Amino acid sequence: MGGIRNSIRFIRVGTLDDPGRLPPDVHIFTTTKLPWVNLSNEEHVEDVFYDYETTWSQDNLARRQEMLEAAKGKT
Repeated sequence: MGGIRNSIRFIRVGTLDDPGRLPPDVHIFTTTKLPWVNLSNEEHVEDVFYDYETTWSQDNLARRQEMLEAAKGKT
């Protein structure tokens, strides 16, 4: 795997010492959530995945674009 995947690392928030400091921006794949999970008060809830352009902030979109540009040719 090359390109942008060499520049990104995912960390599960639940593994951090204080996961409460990083609440989710969006809830995804909610069609398979357990019935006792209540997301009725959440702003961003998606059945499956989401569209970056309509969900991410301008700062996050710019950061993603920078990473994509930097990854060009790194395969």
